[in-house]
Amino acid sequence: MRPLCLKMSAHLQWMVIRNCSSFLVKRNHRIFSTEPNNLKARNSFRYNGLIHKKTVGVEPAADGKGVIVVLKKRAGQRKPATSYEKITINKNSRSTLSSVRHIIRKNNYRKDLRMAALRRASAILKSQKPVVVKKKRTRAAKTA
Repeated sequence: MRPLCLKMSAHLQWMVIRNCSSFLVKRNHRIFSTEPNNLKARNSFRYNGLIHKKTVGVEPAADGKGVIVVLKKRAGQRKPATSYEKITINKNSRSTLSSVRHIIRKNNYRKDLRMAALRRASAILKSQKPVVVKKKRTRAAKTA
């Protein structure tokens, strides 16, 4: 017998979990979500990472260099351990963003997720850059 969640549509699953999920965070009159593969951290049907058959997630790499693209595959929905594919990308910024774009486009993921994934990857790469401390300019002391 198949699990019940596979028989439910994404819309029905959304109606069940939209107000009572353990990932909900309510702050500043907004409702956010901390679930995996939610690219914008919003509690919305479009960006939900649990209910759709194909989802994309972008995470920082463990060593602090590069990003990990997490893809939820359509096949193997009954085996959660094997339904996710992780791709580590450790290149320069332009090549990393190009690779993320290429992965999403060639695997036929949704177009609206493409831009959100690129923005998330760009923000992660920007946060991994070392911070350059600017020296304060000082005027030379006047000699009398």
